[in-house]
Amino acid sequence: QVQLVDSGGGLVQPGGSLRLSCAASGNIFRINTMGWYRQAPGKQRDPVATITSLGSLNYANSVKGRFTISRDNANNTVHLQMNGLKPEDTAVYYCYLNNWARDYWGQGTQVTVSS
Repeated sequence: QVQLVDSGGGLVQPGGSLRLSCAASGNIFRINTMGWYRQAPGKQRDPVATITSLGSLNYANSVKGRFTISRDNANNTVHLQMNGLKPEDTAVYYCYLNNWARDYWGQGTQVTVSS
């Protein structure tokens, strides 16, 4: 059984920062991909940033230069540092893990960027 617990969302003004965190537990294979997706109301869930256990990174074009993803392989945690937040970043953010060729999701954390 694999579980993801994500946290760190909240309300922030435009230009502000937030840090999301996610901890994975269970039968975690050492070679995997973790990351973050987001879903705004009425829209599909889209990838924000992913990082493999070997350190390969991918970012959505809309967040490049503003968001930074990092992970701790020993503790199976992943973080998303979000700077320069914009109203269009408002969404529910979901932690993601691809493990043993299966996708797992956290419960989601709300990020709202508004003045």
